[in-house]
Amino acid sequence: MKKHLLSVVFATLIIIGLGSCGSSKNVTYFQNIDDVSLAASRGLFDATIMPKDMLTITVNTSNPDAAKPFNLVVSSEMVNNKLSYSSGQGTLLQYLVDNDGFINFPVIGKIHVAGLTKTECEDLIKSKIQPYLARTENPVVTVRMSSYRVTVTGEVNRPGVIPVASEKMSIIEALAQAGDLTIYGLRDNICLIRTDSQGEKHYVRLNLNDANIFNSPYYYVQQDDIIYVEPNKVKAKNSGIGTSTTIWFSFISIATSVASLLVNILRD
Repeated sequence: MKKHLLSVVFATLIIIGLGSCGSSKNVTYFQNIDDVSLAASRGLFDATIMPKDMLTITVNTSNPDAAKPFNLVVSSEMVNNKLSYSSGQGTLLQYLVDNDGFINFPVIGKIHVAGLTKTECEDLIKSKIQPYLARTENPVVTVRMSSYRVTVTGEVNRPGVIPVASEKMSIIEALAQAGDLTIYGLRDNICLIRTDSQGEKHYVRLNLNDANIFNSPYYYVQQDDIIYVEPNKVKAKNSGIGTSTTIWFSFISIATSVASLLVNILRD
């Protein structure tokens, strides 16, 4: 009898072990990282300005009065039912990049900024305002993409819109901000949807199980990217069944398998 009991316990452990191995294979990230060269991932990422981006631009000089015309602020006071603009106290004016890639900057007028990195945009604005300042003035221009954000949805723990304050975020960071994938999320079929500067949408599928994702040109997300995590077949089939019911079905299935195995062993 003890021999039969030990056989049942051993068989049960095998069943559980096989189930664990299968799930581990599906949920482990970067499985082949020991065999993949990451040389192609070398290099620093710089986001580029896109149409419909909101830019916060600050100009500083050694003479604060000289910089005021370039630092318009939105006053909280209403003038003829419209917000008033000034160079005094208030919220710093943000600049919307239009569909043609231009912003309308004070004193200078229209400046084409789409396609530029933040540093390139700062250098361009600095060169444009320098003729309006004294030779001794050395302006410092700071540009920030204040509308940089990505959307993560699907089988993640906290779906939503994620702001990117540093203008640099990898797809791994974006998923981590969303609470990581649930156990039902397909890690080998992440869908990333991107809109280019012409308004055309493209998509690519990424595999988190494969360490080659670090070499992908889509490793870093861009503004307004959409990341969708597709549910696996188990979640799709059980979409109308509650979690507790699913657990009970799993328990009954395992119990039935063990009971069947026990009957066969006792017959012998």
